[in-house]
Amino acid sequence: MEQVYDLLIIGAGPAGLAAAIYGARGKLKTMVLERDFPGGQAAKTNEIANYPGAPIDINGARMMEDWALHAKAFGAEIRKDDVLDLQLEGKIKSVTTKKGRAYLAKTVILALGAEPNTLNVPGEREFKGKGVSYCATCDAAFFQDKEVLVAGSGDALIEEGIFLTKFARQVTIVVLHDEGVLDCNRLSAEKAFANDKIAWLWNSRIEEIKGEGTVEAALVRNLKSGGINEVQTDGVFVFIGTRPQTAFLQDKVRLNNKGYIITDEEMETSVEGVYAAGDAREKYLRQIITAASDGAIAATAAGRYLAEEEIFQKQVMEARELVLLAFWSPQVEKSYEVVGALEKAAGLLAKPVKLVAMDALRNKRLARILGVNELPEVVLLRNGEKVGKVSGDFTQEALDRSLEQLSD
Repeated sequence: MEQVYDLLIIGAGPAGLAAAIYGARGKLKTMVLERDFPGGQAAKTNEIANYPGAPIDINGARMMEDWALHAKAFGAEIRKDDVLDLQLEGKIKSVTTKKGRAYLAKTVILALGAEPNTLNVPGEREFKGKGVSYCATCDAAFFQDKEVLVAGSGDALIEEGIFLTKFARQVTIVVLHDEGVLDCNRLSAEKAFANDKIAWLWNSRIEEIKGEGTVEAALVRNLKSGGINEVQTDGVFVFIGTRPQTAFLQDKVRLNNKGYIITDEEMETSVEGVYAAGDAREKYLRQIITAASDGAIAATAAGRYLAEEEIFQKQVMEARELVLLAFWSPQVEKSYEVVGALEKAAGLLAKPVKLVAMDALRNKRLARILGVNELPEVVLLRNGEKVGKVSGDFTQEALDRSLEQLSD
């Protein structure tokens, strides 16, 4: 018999590993697929200084190795394999890989990550994490009282450049356009021009990044004269956006116009039982801490989804009699009265019925699917199909009348 996992996580970056920890600790049979090695971009970062509670300036690879060991200690499996295709519809999801393997799972978390767009110049890849950075929030503090070059485009170029002036002694912004022309909003431009820590290289682009061990200089070409100058610098920041690793998800889940996965607050995608976490998700801040948060939420939501499905299958779908599915909440005082009245009314009906009380706050998805608009509310189901609803007046007389009609 083919193995069916409770939770299959695609990607072992911070989001995927956090999801694996939460999933496996929650007693879900958990598998993680990673095409490279655990840790994602975080594992390629030389120093991480802003993760709460972690040793100052811990090496990213070491931190992610610890996270992977943590997940494995709870029973999660981590395998190196690259996903080729996914079938996400239905109760059982199917994932095939380039190694020819097929994995089946009840829930899937897409923790695919995103890659920064690069300048694609010599030295850039070599010095990534060693003076070349794509995240001011992550790395600005490493350049306290130092000099940096900033390249890129749009609002991000100027806004991140301004942020860097809180740390660096001087920030030199490399701009493709003529002097005074910026591709950003007017307010940001005015702030940048007024900042005495910012210098400008107009009509210019970075051609190469150089150094011994860490960044020491960059070759900058003047686009009008064609001349190249070597500019001494302690670091190069690049801000030309990121690209999510979601190309193979077209027509699988809903994406925004930039290719990022759209989710709700519980990390669920447009497909039931499929969640997304981390940098590939549409979100405001892309950091290790927010990826970990996403992963924890997604795994918890997946666990609740499975619990709801199990309850619904056993107590509703397999029931032969009419089911009174009573959605209630301990925070709604009237709920207690209604559940008690329902128990009494159900026992007096001529035809057999089954009463199932369900906490709406812990089963939000089912409540939403079944169209529950207020609490308490009773949904009538026969053979798993909704046949009616009782709400509003829950007096004994009203319940008797409604239930007698609906049980015919």
